[in-house]
Amino acid sequence: MATPHEVTFLTDPYTWTTLSFLLVAGFGGFKAVKGISGALDKRAQKISEELDEAQRLREEAQELLAKYQAKQREALKEADEIRAHAKAEADRMLENAQAELKASLKRREQQAVDRIANLETQAIAEVRARVAEIAAQATLALVSEKVTAAKADELVDNAIAEIKGRLN
Repeated sequence: MATPHEVTFLTDPYTWTTLSFLLVAGFGGFKAVKGISGALDKRAQKISEELDEAQRLREEAQELLAKYQAKQREALKEADEIRAHAKAEADRMLENAQAELKASLKRREQQAVDRIANLETQAIAEVRARVAEIAAQATLALVSEKVTAAKADELVDNAIAEIKGRLN
């Protein structure tokens, strides 16, 4: 039997202290592991939700990018069409301007030709009038020197009739 002062496994205070420590540490560790595990699960769930949200946002961004790229292609196509239309319009306007310029030059040339013809006709008429005037004065001078008054009147009348006939 054991002596009163003999220490056995069950009576040893270190055994009970160690057992108490292990129970407290085990229970506390279990609670701590359960708490840490719950926190990690929540954190993993939150990260999973954030990844899902990021994936959803990425897909939306890709859709928006595709839409904007389509709009950009459409805008570029429309710009090319506008540019082509403007070039065609400018070419047409240039052709019209050239045609109008040619017509205007032709009209001005015809006007110049007509004006020159009128001036020539006017000059010829002035020269004829001046020649007729000089011829009449010369005839008058000759007649007045050599011809009598009656003969002079007859000669002047004949000369005037002849000049009128030539001018017309």
